[in-house]
Amino acid sequence: METQFVKEQQFLRAKKKVKEIKTFYTHLLAYVLTMPIVVTVNLIFVPQFHWFWFPVLGWATAILIHWFTVFGKNFIGLGKDWEERKIKELMQEENQRKIQFFNDKS
Repeated sequence: METQFVKEQQFLRAKKKVKEIKTFYTHLLAYVLTMPIVVTVNLIFVPQFHWFWFPVLGWATAILIHWFTVFGKNFIGLGKDWEERKIKELMQEENQRKIQFFNDKS
């Protein structure tokens, strides 16, 4: 019974994550489709003032924040176990240097 509950919870979390990812890509697609229109309208009607930078940069900032909330630190390699993996990696490198040092001595 408890395992069924755990599986249900995992399914619901995965379903929620998929919805968040889908929403992010919808947001990104809206940006990619809208910004050329904004730039074109600006350059046609008010070419002397490039106000299109305000919505381009503002919306890009919103997309960056949205990306980080959806994919988080895991996407850039700084997830929960990052510190532990890095410590192990550094310890292995040090051990390799010691082994190399002693092999060079003999």
